[in-house]
Amino acid sequence: MKPSARTIRNFPHRAAPVHTRAPESGFTLLEALVATLIMAIAVVGLLSAISTSLANAARLSEHDQISLLSKRKMEDLLAAPMPLGQPLTGQFAPAETGGLEAGWSAVVYPFEGNMAAVSDSVLDRLVLEVWWMSDGKRRTLELETYRARRVQDPAELGRYPRG
Repeated sequence: MKPSARTIRNFPHRAAPVHTRAPESGFTLLEALVATLIMAIAVVGLLSAISTSLANAARLSEHDQISLLSKRKMEDLLAAPMPLGQPLTGQFAPAETGGLEAGWSAVVYPFEGNMAAVSDSVLDRLVLEVWWMSDGKRRTLELETYRARRVQDPAELGRYPRG
């Protein structure tokens, strides 16, 4: 039996052609927008991380500069005679601080006298506070050390507790 035209029309032996994109046809506008958005988010995150790193590096550089100045000032104060209980203050030159406004304050306190009655050596406590201005705020660093010295005036020995 021969198939009729109606049978062929209702049951075609070939499926309709499927339209597919050729691989070399490019991106659609939506794909390009999504890719641009993803890149923008990645770049913003990267720039934020770089900005934070630079701010931290600048802050650490400040602290290093102040630490070096503090050490040098402490060495100067240890070498110089200082009266007990009288604060000394000063400011660092901008050339020393790299442009930061900075200064210092130091006080020597009696700490301990020698237990032996025949000795005139005592121990002083030297407290140095270094300050500097950073981002409109006053920051401070406090250092403390001890130094042994001989007392020239025997009356001064009364200010020191015996250890």
